[in-house]
Amino acid sequence: MMTTSASVPDRVMKRVRASGRGSVFTPRDFLDLSARAAVDQALSRLAKAGHLRRLARGLYDFPKLHPKLGALTPAPDDVAQALARETGSHLQIDGARAANALGLSTQVAARSSWLTDGPSRRVVLGKRVVDLRHASPKHLIAPGSPAGTVVQALRHVGVSRAADVAQAASRTLSDGDKKILSKSAPQAPAWMRATLLSIAGLGNGDSLK
Repeated sequence: MMTTSASVPDRVMKRVRASGRGSVFTPRDFLDLSARAAVDQALSRLAKAGHLRRLARGLYDFPKLHPKLGALTPAPDDVAQALARETGSHLQIDGARAANALGLSTQVAARSSWLTDGPSRRVVLGKRVVDLRHASPKHLIAPGSPAGTVVQALRHVGVSRAADVAQAASRTLSDGDKKILSKSAPQAPAWMRATLLSIAGLGNGDSLK
């Protein structure tokens, strides 16, 4: 436990400022500073004083400020990561966003969705929605990694566009990502394994070592 005369709100705010504007937090990010009840109280006081913004239950940000628009909406990715840290869970972007990330789709949805092995949670941020949906392990292959994004994109577009996924992934994945993909291939549905191994630079009959 810290031995300092600084109050819990002061210590919380010091860490917030170090993270910079645009950062998103939950109480768990400060539990090394004090007990949960004290952290909750500190965050509530800081929000009431206008130093932080309360986005939803147990979710706060240190908003970026625009000279005309005022406090800006936080990045959906930062919100999702904060929620995952709070529950100690993993995230995987959904198939539509994965396809978009690989350049296979140009659609940008107003709802930013993730699959998670933690609890489902939805946060509305103005016109944007951050949606975390609990999913089974088979939908969380290499979560949070470029390799996992490839699996999700392939799951989304289907076998008819497997070659497109392979072309995009082979061009963008690093050697390390391809190694992760090869190790993850056995967990994927049977119909996509050959494509994943091809992206990783392995033939259909190659064994994974």
